[in-house]
Amino acid sequence: MAYGRLSLVGACAAGLLLSSTAAFAQGEVEVLHWWTSGGEAKAVGELKDAYEAQGGTWVDSPIAGGGGDAAMTALRARVVAGDPPTAVQLKGPGIQEWAEQGVLADVSDVASEENWDDKLPAVLADIMKYDGEYVAAPVNIHRVDWLWANPEVLAKVDAEMPTTWDEFNAVADKLQEAGITPLAHGGQPWQDATLFEVVALGVGGPDFYRKALVELDQDALTSDTMVAVFDQLRKLRGYVDPNFSGREWNLATQMVMNGEAGFQIMGDWAKGEFLAAGQVPGEDFLCAAAPGDGFILNSDSIAFFKVRDEEQQKGEKVLASLIMSPDFQESFNLAKGSIPANENVPMDDFDHCAQTSKEDLEAAIESDSLVPSMAHEMAVPRSVRGEFLDVVTNFFNSDMSSEDAVQTLATSIDRARL
Repeated sequence: MAYGRLSLVGACAAGLLLSSTAAFAQGEVEVLHWWTSGGEAKAVGELKDAYEAQGGTWVDSPIAGGGGDAAMTALRARVVAGDPPTAVQLKGPGIQEWAEQGVLADVSDVASEENWDDKLPAVLADIMKYDGEYVAAPVNIHRVDWLWANPEVLAKVDAEMPTTWDEFNAVADKLQEAGITPLAHGGQPWQDATLFEVVALGVGGPDFYRKALVELDQDALTSDTMVAVFDQLRKLRGYVDPNFSGREWNLATQMVMNGEAGFQIMGDWAKGEFLAAGQVPGEDFLCAAAPGDGFILNSDSIAFFKVRDEEQQKGEKVLASLIMSPDFQESFNLAKGSIPANENVPMDDFDHCAQTSKEDLEAAIESDSLVPSMAHEMAVPRSVRGEFLDVVTNFFNSDMSSEDAVQTLATSIDRARL
């Protein structure tokens, strides 16, 4: 990372509040997050190193597991105890929910000084705000609907990357006949929900996805299209190995790396694992959009909490500026596998998977086929998301019919909205 420009950006933000560089150097942040896998840890290490390079003190509070569920449990306990962290990995409606409780800090002075509105996609900028004021800063843009593959494994059955679900099923059948696990998967509710939403977009399209998984429209939830979504999910269940239950997502990625499985359906944080292992996209692993049209958006962000300590207050302003700086956005996303949230960051140093993601994002914005991730807390409140996860996981781990799953889902979502 080139720290020269980074320091200048941070100093500009800090200068709004601090009277001397000595005071600036005393800023402190405690950051609670769940970036704990290899690629994720490397990415958050970029932020830690950049912050400390400016003289600040970084207190790392990683909490692994559950796609952030364990971290949120710990956060609630900290807030109730009156001892919140300075900054927390949050996303989507969760930002708004914490802001409504009056516990988030306003960093709009930094955002205004640095023109964040001109650097972020409008849909993402809105998520970072509460009542028009910035309370969080996005570190990246993830695409959820990715298909990853081992080219050597596909070659064994003379197959190419599928572009439709019928093609995927055909290749998966060939792999299974050859004694190879077609789909690497971890049996955790959020991973099951990831498969579900990717299939929902691929089978139903963006308009259906938006109605069913964002607007929670009962007609969409009970439609024949939703039955078809569960039918394809049942097919995917048949392509998973018997030992999938409880497996972490990065271990599923390793199955593809090691040639134990042909495919993984997972967001582009999986690419961070391939890269951390020294693998080269297009050679050691393949990437393609999962079958269907559209782009499922997930974005990691840091929300800032109200703290009493002046050094922490100083630190969160510096951290906010640092997160949106071009140098950090580039280095973090090169390690994480995602693309920069700051649209002004050049993509020259990114691989073809990331460049494809950027092009597809722009096309999705233009065609109104960009949709927020339900599974990754970008679309609905956690209570509603929980109902999706319960129904989908119960379906995935039982012989429940697609028709019964649809009715159960519609009833559960209706109840959660009361």
